[in-house]
Amino acid sequence: MSLENVRPYLEERGYADRIILFDRSSATVALAAEALGCEEARIAKTLAFAKGEHAIIVVAAGDARIYSGGFKHAFGIKPSFLDAEAAERITGHRPGGICPFALKDRECEVYLDISLKRFDIVYPAVGEANSAIPLSPDELFELSQAISWVDVTRDWKRDN
Repeated sequence: MSLENVRPYLEERGYADRIILFDRSSATVALAAEALGCEEARIAKTLAFAKGEHAIIVVAAGDARIYSGGFKHAFGIKPSFLDAEAAERITGHRPGGICPFALKDRECEVYLDISLKRFDIVYPAVGEANSAIPLSPDELFELSQAISWVDVTRDWKRDN
């Protein structure tokens, strides 16, 4: 899957012209921020958690960390990251390029963390470990077909 599936998804919605491909890895928050020349907090990292045979996908700001208590309160289960193999099998994207678009398993539940709301533009990956796309949080919500905004992170500064 990866970019070959994400690009048509974004083309259908009029966003493919925004895709940025780098000549180097952007697989981590630090690498993506360096490649984009922005602060790490603006990187919209896509985190995949086990939920039975499916996944809960949480997109959060690059400086935010999952708060176990908040996660359990929101979803009724303890957070358990998918391993690399399961993440690729379920999302269709390899770690470092996981994004909330064109997910292989249509049963994945996508949520956006409120840590993203403090920015006008954030940068999720688009299926490859050398990719990004600039989106407003509202555009990200729409394109990811997120279920809702959640408050499941900590360690970021709440500016609003």
